[in-house]
Amino acid sequence: MSATDARSDDASGSMDLKLEVVVLPVADVDRAKEFYGRLGWRLDRTPPGIVQFTPPGSGCSIQFGPSLTAAAPGSAKGYLVVSDIEAARSDLIAAGVDVTGIFHVGPSGPVGGRDPERRSYVSRASFADTEGNEWLLQEITTRLPGRMAAGLTSYTSATDLAGALRRAAAAHGEHEKRIGATDENWPDWYAAYLVSEQSGAEPPS
Repeated sequence: MSATDARSDDASGSMDLKLEVVVLPVADVDRAKEFYGRLGWRLDRTPPGIVQFTPPGSGCSIQFGPSLTAAAPGSAKGYLVVSDIEAARSDLIAAGVDVTGIFHVGPSGPVGGRDPERRSYVSRASFADTEGNEWLLQEITTRLPGRMAAGLTSYTSATDLAGALRRAAAAHGEHEKRIGATDENWPDWYAAYLVSEQSGAEPPS
């Protein structure tokens, strides 16, 4: 692979830097291991003294161990992106996790309940692990413009893709109402919609 191939397709030409691992400060490694295993996160193979888990659908993992960080146990905070915050919260509760109620960000601060308009980045909930490290769930279905490379689309699980297809189907139904006819070219329309959702581009009309 050439140096050019290793670079991103970003206009800056910068080398790709993909976040791989975040280290969590924990007081009790065994207790933390049981907690993340209970969530259904994948336990990865690692050298002795390092415990690594990867959340479902994530390209980034977490690590913890007795000598990985000098940070105070419980001082970390991370964001977990979900496409359906109600379903994600229900799964956590089923795993025995104490999760806050769903809230959304209003003009004057947090407001109880899911965002009525289902806007991306707005609906949230949070929970902490056994060590006090905080995780914020954030519902995102459409990325802000420029957040993802134009033309690139990636779904990390069948559940994520199914949710995106349902949203595309609903949007396509509205599209057909606007044009007053059946859109025979729906595969191309769906494809353009799925890409626009992830890249933050204007959806097809």
